[in-house]
Amino acid sequence: MTAHRALVVDDDPDIRDLVVMVLEGIGLTVDTAATGAEAVAAARAVAPDLITLDLTLPDADGTDVCRELREFTDAYIVMITGRDSEIDRLVGLEVGADEYLAKPFSPRELRARAVAMLRRPRLGATAPTLEIPGGLVVDGPTGLVHLDDELVPLTPTEVQLLSTLASRPGRAWPRAELASAVWGEDFIESDFLVDVQVAGLRRKLRTAGGREWVRAVDGVAYLLEPPAGSADVVEGRT
Repeated sequence: MTAHRALVVDDDPDIRDLVVMVLEGIGLTVDTAATGAEAVAAARAVAPDLITLDLTLPDADGTDVCRELREFTDAYIVMITGRDSEIDRLVGLEVGADEYLAKPFSPRELRARAVAMLRRPRLGATAPTLEIPGGLVVDGPTGLVHLDDELVPLTPTEVQLLSTLASRPGRAWPRAELASAVWGEDFIESDFLVDVQVAGLRRKLRTAGGREWVRAVDGVAYLLEPPAGSADVVEGRT
């Protein structure tokens, strides 16, 4: 695996040391932080590719820290926390986390999820820009999404979901196929994770454009639905 840098954020030194050991074991250079303020400062300084983030920190709630991190980094963020209610998972994913692990967790599971995340393809310089009828534009190289020239504030995972759906508007993508395209072949399958990430994407597009852009199909698939009677997607604008 190509060398990567990770940031481990947890105020419990035992948990922090365990996560560091797991991530160093797969070849990552690892920095640590024990508070929200330290986490934000460290992320700005070292530009990690992967961040593990405890939800309960001495100076801040992890969801607030995640929101702040998402203002300047597209690092993969996995929340590791003792709070395992569905609402906590929903909030964590809604504010930009890519995955969620509950304490106590298996080091083997953490290792598998970290490897899978770091193998996922992010959008980049070679990614196409997609113009979807109705004024929706996905800029592949920058990962920015605009609707009627207004920026839509999507997380990196939401942008990847939209880019995949927009590559073939009107095509129904079964959950497993959509997950494979976005998260990669090493994805640890979770319908909950896929559904929550798609729900965030749908809500933000609806808020920005006043209509439903992404539709569920028979409860097992999702599709991007441009306005009725519109032309096909255009690829390659710079």
